[in-house]
Amino acid sequence: MLTVRAPATSANLGSGFDVFGVALERPADVVRVARADRTTIEVTGTGSQYIPEDPEKNTVGAVAEALDAPAHIEIDKGVRPASGLGSSAASAAAAAVALNELYARGRTREELVPIAAEGEAVVSGTAHADNVAPAILGGFTVAAGEGISQVDTAIPLVACLPEIVVSTRDARRVVPERATMEELVETVGAAATLTVGMCRGDPELVGEGMDDPVVTPARADLIDGYDDVRTAALEAGATGVTVSGAGPGVLAACGADDRRQIASAMLDAFAARGIDARAYPTRVGQGATIH
Repeated sequence: MLTVRAPATSANLGSGFDVFGVALERPADVVRVARADRTTIEVTGTGSQYIPEDPEKNTVGAVAEALDAPAHIEIDKGVRPASGLGSSAASAAAAAVALNELYARGRTREELVPIAAEGEAVVSGTAHADNVAPAILGGFTVAAGEGISQVDTAIPLVACLPEIVVSTRDARRVVPERATMEELVETVGAAATLTVGMCRGDPELVGEGMDDPVVTPARADLIDGYDDVRTAALEAGATGVTVSGAGPGVLAACGADDRRQIASAMLDAFAARGIDARAYPTRVGQGATIH
């Protein structure tokens, strides 16, 4: 049986809606695959009771079909579903890398990205690469059209996940259909700043580039306590804070020495609203790894 670990991811990063993504050092999914005549799936771990094991309804089933690689697939979930941390992408990415290796299909990591994206579409309804690209390639990725650009970096981050649910469909529904020229210029400037920060390994620039006037404010309204948590993180030393993916996860950029105090501040802010949460002091890390 072949084992692959694929990381949680954070997409958008504020200013890079449906384009930017980063791999996180933790948490992660672990997927094990073995050759079989037909695909079967077994799911354990965090939130496993909400994940279908029917191959036609699970991300990894679509990946197995796309690679013509039937297998018995065991998924150990470390990334909670509906977290804004790329849960379905982690499973799809791990399965793509594992089945490609198991059946010696010879696809490059870049070629596996659209396959994993189609797998994720089974759950999310759309084949976006902003989560699966960093889950497979690692680092900071830019998914523009059919092309993927990637930069290895190690920006320190804190991901805070409250025990609330935000529907991905609701998170897409609230995104404004139009933006003003001023909002467009501000967003482009922020995205460029964040990209330079990732390339330089500069948490200050990354944090500055997380601000956007269009998508984040609309999605933040779906997360109870978001404004208080953002303020607490910034006061504790975060260089920038934004909604992770579709939410409800909240992502903070920071210096390496500030992660634990920022995590504690974010947890306390959610707790003050009566919301349980879990924080992951982490950093931008590597993509899927074969064990």
